[in-house]
Amino acid sequence: MLKKQMETYISKTLSGNTIELHTEEKEYAKKHQLLTDDIIIVDKDNTIRFTDAYIELSNKETEELIKEESAAFLSQPIEYLKTNKNEFLYFESSWFEIIGVEALSLEVDDVFGTYNAMFGLRFQKKMGDALKAYFNNEVQGDIGTFSMMFNQGDGLWDVNFALNGVKGFKEEMSLNQAFNLIYHFLFNLNETIEEGQ
Repeated sequence: MLKKQMETYISKTLSGNTIELHTEEKEYAKKHQLLTDDIIIVDKDNTIRFTDAYIELSNKETEELIKEESAAFLSQPIEYLKTNKNEFLYFESSWFEIIGVEALSLEVDDVFGTYNAMFGLRFQKKMGDALKAYFNNEVQGDIGTFSMMFNQGDGLWDVNFALNGVKGFKEEMSLNQAFNLIYHFLFNLNETIEEGQ
């Protein structure tokens, strides 16, 4: 799936013999030889990846919209969610479509106090063991670090994982850094599953 998505992305964004790529996409394109030698790659800054994001803050209990936010809100520290435990952040970006992620939410877990990312993940049901193996290997921590269940209705895996257990997580990071970390983590998941097939 990732290779096909990357090929589509490259064909849409290639301008003459130049293409702008963020770190993950650049490394993937090189590794899988998706670009010819005459293509010039311009590095895109990962800090501006989510300027297209659609962001909502909502009440955790009622799911009532508190307000929509612009991408500038992502400069807030991730601790915003700890200070406002009754809120969750709903996040959509075209970047997450590349890695098969739908409707991502981020909140602080009331029981464990961890920063939990919840989303639908577009993988076939038969990929369950490979997905669980990746999360078992890559998310560190105790009980409550991740859960996943296949949703027969929409054909997605409903995933919930503690961002605190991911390598590179820091409580001092901004929301933008947190979403970049989630993206990197899930991009690697896609690549790992693809290589294992």
